[in-house]
Amino acid sequence: MRQALKEQRAVAVDLLNYKADGTPFWNALYIGPIFDQDGQLLYYFASQMDITERRQTQESYLQAQKMEAIGQLTAGMAHDFNNLLQVINGNLEVATLSLDDPDAARVAIDRAQRAAMRAGKLTQQLLTFARKQRLEPKHVNINNLVVEFSEMLVRTLGERIDLRLDLRPGLPVSNLDATHLEMALLNVLINARDAMPDGGEVTVATAIVRGEDRLKKHGLPHGTYIDLCIIDEGKGMTPEVLRRATEPFFTTKGPGTGLGLAMVHGFVQQSQGRLEIDSTPGKGTTVRMLFPAADSGIGLGSTQQPGNDAHAGEQDLAGAKPCVLVVEDNDDVRELAESVLAMSGYGVLSAASGEQALHLLEGGARIDLLFTDVIMPGGMTGLELADQVRTTHPRLPVLVTTGYMDELPGRGRDLNILAKPYKHEDLLARVEAALGREK
Repeated sequence: MRQALKEQRAVAVDLLNYKADGTPFWNALYIGPIFDQDGQLLYYFASQMDITERRQTQESYLQAQKMEAIGQLTAGMAHDFNNLLQVINGNLEVATLSLDDPDAARVAIDRAQRAAMRAGKLTQQLLTFARKQRLEPKHVNINNLVVEFSEMLVRTLGERIDLRLDLRPGLPVSNLDATHLEMALLNVLINARDAMPDGGEVTVATAIVRGEDRLKKHGLPHGTYIDLCIIDEGKGMTPEVLRRATEPFFTTKGPGTGLGLAMVHGFVQQSQGRLEIDSTPGKGTTVRMLFPAADSGIGLGSTQQPGNDAHAGEQDLAGAKPCVLVVEDNDDVRELAESVLAMSGYGVLSAASGEQALHLLEGGARIDLLFTDVIMPGGMTGLELADQVRTTHPRLPVLVTTGYMDELPGRGRDLNILAKPYKHEDLLARVEAALGREK
């Protein structure tokens, strides 16, 4: 208000005001300048109104929208997860009944494991949509990624869909998380496939966006951008469906999470990019992902963490597998990590809390790596434990695991993170890397 009056321009604001008895109310205030014929300020016109009832109605409507979104999420997630749990539990039962036939048991266990990993990816989709998934950006040539991923895309699209690539040569690299980019591309192409039930052609194209006119057209700040464009000949979307296309939990495909385009939108936003969707009923849809080039100064920095080579050298001289301290409050998860590490020949110590872990360290136990969960009930989180260990044992490598990245600070912090759920080989690879023992 002060700035508007100083600049002699109109201003309209909603204020939380108070009556003489201290009762709060919402106060809509408008102030506008009145000028004479020569443009000189004569006076201000002001009006105000009690809009408490209107605000309460708006808040009730927003709350109803939130509850509807939660209902859609519950239904969609329940549908998808129940299918996955059916596969997991059913195959584990088959494996139990097939103990006298190791080959049949192994096949059933493999099916259960694949379903469990798909459940993990579904969770990651939800977190990516919410922008609470930690990305690991690296220099990526989008052309190379599309070409290398094209075989998988062709299999996903099926025989009725022709995939056409129109890739601009000499494309600059971008700072992107390659795995999440592949997932985003796959989500868009699955939508394109579903929009063409009778078959058709879908084009994946790349281009360079630079120049003031083109940047202004896309609402982008100054810099060089990579345009990843997916064009289909499908049914297209009505204006109402297009308006809600990236809305979380919104879907036109029946039961499902409705997180596909919401996840794409979240990933593009996290990558400092822009998502644009153009669609015309009966003519098809164009989805455009615009990412800053790595040399434009807009992209994200790398989050790769260096290994502790000096400490690893001392371990190698010892000639034995190092000892890992596993800190996890969930008994089942902790015992699983212990089993995986022990089966690979590591020495393993375990603690159910940060306080127990510190007690082991202070007691002089030989520990070569701290592997800790982030969220633990009680007085100390995994991050607080890592901070204390860095103070008291600065040369001890720390590997952190979590399934909820919102509990982590920004990318600038020096954290080595393994996302849950993780595979047997992922854990071992990250432990080897943290100890500087990459093969």
